[in-house]
Amino acid sequence: MALIDERHIGELAVEHGVPEAVADEMTGQLRPCVYLVQHEDLSRKEDARPAARTGGLPELPTGVDWPSGREPLVLTIDCAELPRDVLDFPLPADGQLLIFTDMSYPPDSSAVLHVPTGVPTTEHSATYTVDGQAWETTVHEPRRLYPVTGLTIGPDWSDLPETEKFLDGDPDNEELLDRFEDAVVHGVHGEPRSDWIQLGGYSRPWQMPPDADGLILLAQIQGDAVKYGIYTLNLVVGTREDIAAGRFENLEYEQQY
Repeated sequence: MALIDERHIGELAVEHGVPEAVADEMTGQLRPCVYLVQHEDLSRKEDARPAARTGGLPELPTGVDWPSGREPLVLTIDCAELPRDVLDFPLPADGQLLIFTDMSYPPDSSAVLHVPTGVPTTEHSATYTVDGQAWETTVHEPRRLYPVTGLTIGPDWSDLPETEKFLDGDPDNEELLDRFEDAVVHGVHGEPRSDWIQLGGYSRPWQMPPDADGLILLAQIQGDAVKYGIYTLNLVVGTREDIAAGRFENLEYEQQY
C-alpha cells in the first residue's frame, strides 16, 4: 500500500495544474496491483527474481488430479516471490497458485489451486484417457515472469463531483487531467504493455468490468501473455473474503474478446 503516496500525488497535481480536491478524489480511487512481465520488459533487470511462469505442466499434491474439465495450466505464481504488502488483499504467503483456464475458447470450467510449500507433489502428464481413447490437454510454452508493482484507478473516478466540476470548467482541463492521471498511474511502472498479466487492482477489461457488485479482481491474463496470437482476455474475480480465506473454489471466471 506504500505505492499510494498522497504527498507525491499532491505535488503532481500542482505540477499539472489540477486542484487539490480533484487530487484527493483520485487518491481515494487508487488501488495497487502487481504486473507479471517477461525479463526483457523490465526497466531494471539486475537482481530480478521470477515470481511466476506461464504454461508448462502442473506440479500437484500426490493424489490430487488435474482439475475437472482438463483446462490448460496457464499461470503458476510463486507466492513467496510476490512483493510483500503491495496488494490490498492477502494471498497465501508461500506455496504456488495454479490457474487453469482455456485462453483460446470460452472455458467450460476453470480453477485456481493453492499448493502449499512442503507438500509432496507430482508433475502431471497432459495425456489422459476417456472411454479407452487417448486425449491430450494443451500445454503452453513455459515463460518466466517477473513482478512489477503498479497502480490502477477506478473506472468512474472522473464522474466524481470535484473532478466533474473541474472538467466542466474549461475544455482544456480534460487534457490536463489525462496528463495528471498518466503521471500518477504510469509513473510507478511506466506505460502498461498490452500483454501483461495483472494481479489485483482494478481490471482493465475490454467489455463490462466483472469486478463489481462486491467482486474484486484476483487476476487478468491476456492471451498474448500465454501464447502469441491468442486475442482474448481472461479475468478471475471473487469476493475479498473468499480470496483472503483461500476459498478459490468460489471464484468466477470471464473471457472477453
